[in-house]
Amino acid sequence: MNSVGIDVSKGKSMVAAIQPFGVIVISPFEVTHTDSELSNLAKKLRDLPGETKVIMECTGNYYLSVAHALRNAGLTVCALHAQLIHGFGNNTIRKTKTDKADALKIANYGLSHWLDLPEFVPDSDIRHLLKAFSRQYNKYNKLKTILKNNLISLLEQTFPNVNNLFACHPRKSDGHEKWVDFVDCFWHCECVSASSQKSFTSAYRKWCIRKGYRFSAPKAKTIYSQSINLVAIMPLNDGVKTLIKQAVTQICAISETLASLSSEMNHLAVSLPEYPVVIEFCGVGELLCPQLIAEIGDIYRFPKKSSLVRFAGLEPVEHKSGIFCGKERISKQGSPHLRKTLFQVMDCLLKHSPSTDSVFQFLDRKRAEGKNYFSYMTAGSAKFLRIYYARVKQFLDLNKVI
Repeated sequence: MNSVGIDVSKGKSMVAAIQPFGVIVISPFEVTHTDSELSNLAKKLRDLPGETKVIMECTGNYYLSVAHALRNAGLTVCALHAQLIHGFGNNTIRKTKTDKADALKIANYGLSHWLDLPEFVPDSDIRHLLKAFSRQYNKYNKLKTILKNNLISLLEQTFPNVNNLFACHPRKSDGHEKWVDFVDCFWHCECVSASSQKSFTSAYRKWCIRKGYRFSAPKAKTIYSQSINLVAIMPLNDGVKTLIKQAVTQICAISETLASLSSEMNHLAVSLPEYPVVIEFCGVGELLCPQLIAEIGDIYRFPKKSSLVRFAGLEPVEHKSGIFCGKERISKQGSPHLRKTLFQVMDCLLKHSPSTDSVFQFLDRKRAEGKNYFSYMTAGSAKFLRIYYARVKQFLDLNKVI
């Protein structure tokens, strides 16, 4: 048997192959991630006598081109968590870290765990695209938070606390928020207080009609009454106006991008077989449902419920040595993106408090026992995953039978 270790990096990889008892079949050499070189590598590995397995680490997206190319060439490819390789075979006091040494280390790991190596199975095009959309959505959403905080900081010097005057959610159509659009027009408290209440109410009504928001006379009165008591640090001039409007423009642009990504994620998720059962979970709406499906992927790649919990890094880990007994914590050796999505689901459950939902009942019970926030949110996330696994797998199995 031939164990081929590939140390993957951006644009190139180091390849080595060994047989039992440390016999080096192919000395470490470098290949670039081009079609011609990967085809030549596949041909060279197929010509090796006996069974051949190719082992590599899951290093971001760099390994995918190599894994797909070799798998399509008929080779058995195994993509492993980098942490498994990291702690293997460190039986020397001299620390060596080179691409050649890493390729041989990966190949040796393959020989030692030959029978337990999981075969690489690529995601379908829809699942792969859905995950890409989900990751992009999270990055843009993080950027939007930074931009909103920046705008609020500026407004504290022109129109303090204006963002708290509106409590509406972003519009589904374009992602715009009412307070952001409002300060694009009324960017300084003197834009409101300089006129009479009647004049502002009329202007506010016209603005609501133009922007597609619901008009409320009491809201106009509240805005006016608060604006006349505010103290602005920055003056009412064109320079300050440019600062506010530029910040608003950036937020509106990224809000429209997020709305477009959310719509496309839903369109992709609806085409997947588990969507009807996932969307029915309490705390999972049209935004979190596609993200949850994207991060978990095909449920059949997990042999049991505990495998899915470990994939999220939510399994408890004991820390004991002699008479010392440390606190039990979760491993966090899993997907941080999935943990983040699960915490958002738990947050929705706590906000809406569906009394008939079993996960909320579990959260509420743990909270009543005096558990800290992180403990009951983590325990609730693990319970949610176990229920998710059972319901989705049962639903898919029934549909297969039908």
